Amino acid sequence: MENLYSEFALDIKCLHLSEGIRTYKMHNGHRGINHPVQNLKTGKSEVTSQNHGFGINTEDVNADNNIVITHINLNDNTIEGIELKDKNCFSVQYHPESSPGPHDSRYLFDEFVERMIEFKK
Repeated sequence: MENLYSEFALDIKCLHLSEGIRTYKMHNGHRGINHPVQNLKTGKSEVTSQNHGFGINTEDVNADNNIVITHINLNDNTIEGIELKDKNCFSVQYHPESSPGPHDSRYLFDEFVERMIEFKK
């Protein structure tokens, strides 16, 4: 990924696996709409659509100085988003592209485009 302008991995599992972070099977998983997620950068909460049954290991993430937790699930405090410090990439566990809604996470696509433009300069 070092030669890419920016990476917006819609599947967080690809990004955390590249860093050696383990996964675990969730008891029920996150399925359906109206899952509250907090963006830790802005403090704002988002209503999200989700469909996943695995989480990423919080202890592994906290032990890796290269990973920043960017989003958490407000129902169970699981990790919903991460960013790598040494690469221009980030990912979320939910579906920011959901249509016809909710649209709370559309800003992630704007951030992706802004990062590509900034990298090109």
